[in-house]
Amino acid sequence: MIPIPSGVRVWIGNGHTDMRRGMRSLALIVQEILKRDPDAGDLYIFRGRRGDLVKILWHDGLGMSLYAKRLDRGKFI
Repeated sequence: MIPIPSGVRVWIGNGHTDMRRGMRSLALIVQEILKRDPDAGDLYIFRGRRGDLVKILWHDGLGMSLYAKRLDRGKFI
């Protein structure tokens, strides 16, 4: 488990995102569309079209991390 400090904001993307996108491309979405700083330490969550995959972008103060979670059954709503 990855400890997330208290006070971190969680931003959930509205709609779906192309899951072929990588760390830099998702950070660009955060900058241009959400008008937020991807290096500020907040969590940004993006959902795929089918709903079985999410990607989480987080800068922990040392560097950017990209986490992916795919469900075997069910969907993220």
